[in-house]
Amino acid sequence: MEDKLAIHGGTKVKQTPFGSGSRFGVDEVKQLAEALEQNTLFYHSGRKVKQFLEDFNALYGISYSVAVSSGTAAIHTALGAAGITVGDEVITSPITDQGTLVGILYQNAIPVFADLEPHTYNLDPRSIQSRITSRTKAIVVVHLAGNPCDMDPIMEIARKHRLIVIEDCAQSYLTRYKGRLTGTIGDYGCFSTNDFKHISTGDGGIVTVNSGLEEDYYTVHAFADKNYRRFGDQVMKDLTYLAPNYRMTELQGAVGIAQLKKLPWICKRRNRYGDRITAGISGLKGILPHHVEGGNTCTYWFYMLRIEEKQFKCTREEFSKALISEGVPNSAGYIPMPVYMQPLFQQRTAYRGSHFPFELSSTSYEEGSCPTAEQILKTAIRIPVNEFYTESDIDDIIKAVRKVAIHYSI
Repeated sequence: MEDKLAIHGGTKVKQTPFGSGSRFGVDEVKQLAEALEQNTLFYHSGRKVKQFLEDFNALYGISYSVAVSSGTAAIHTALGAAGITVGDEVITSPITDQGTLVGILYQNAIPVFADLEPHTYNLDPRSIQSRITSRTKAIVVVHLAGNPCDMDPIMEIARKHRLIVIEDCAQSYLTRYKGRLTGTIGDYGCFSTNDFKHISTGDGGIVTVNSGLEEDYYTVHAFADKNYRRFGDQVMKDLTYLAPNYRMTELQGAVGIAQLKKLPWICKRRNRYGDRITAGISGLKGILPHHVEGGNTCTYWFYMLRIEEKQFKCTREEFSKALISEGVPNSAGYIPMPVYMQPLFQQRTAYRGSHFPFELSSTSYEEGSCPTAEQILKTAIRIPVNEFYTESDIDDIIKAVRKVAIHYSI
């Protein structure tokens, strides 16, 4: 006999609270106390930011990285250090946070949006290729929700056209593409440590410098610090071009040291839980699970499935509400619309009272320009995944999705 949905008066699936835990504890307190005992909170004078980066480099198997004040700052720093400038075009994803785009526009370059693959929600290399013009200078790939983009063809396209590749890894700590860590494949990798990511320093970010060249590291390091070159006992303040102040403080670095020690455990749990959800809901009529290509590792900043409404006697919104009634928090969609439908792009106003730099390009931002991305946002349901969840919590998520899908199935 079919279970009555909780939204119709039945017994809800989730009868117990979701597992929870504290992200911060005595390790963070110890590191913060040591930072304060230094009698300086400036990154160049203290040891905490330096140690944070040394630990990060060891974890990622790289030689150079730079700490910054946010993930947004990380992407801007990479773009600026790479020489992206006025009128250049930068291809990126239409499903992302504004933080991916701010740095492009601050460099007075033009965001160009390529379409996505329908089940990984990441950039489609064929669409990237179709967007390349004589003005294209870079690709910012977004590894959405901890799921890696298809980097081999993207890198092939980039090398063919001599384009810079910047990886937005804000949601993809310890994510692997064919065994390689995202953030180490492109020319630069950009990470966020704001309070809504796998690890948190309140706010902050990291840029990896993947050429392995010391001079490239110096350029990135300087761009994050007003183009001052602070190395050893020397500080060079001869400015040759504009750069912002995106410095990380010793307090952020201190918290980061403690947080990094937890990161492998966090990502392992999220990977296991997300993959378990996929296994548990695969084969359900009308349900399209969050797809991860074979050989890749996803660290699920969230889990996002899609529904085929023609297979159900309900809308996506009704499906979402039924899941909530079963005790499973979720949201219908991720962002309301592709970012190119935001007023900033529709009105072409990066700066108040001006259409610069959009007026330098013929790029348009019409509805329908990325049809797969638009369809993803119309059919997606996003379910939180958390390292503090229990195996029982994951069982309940699976049961609830199955219950609602079977009930509404045509």
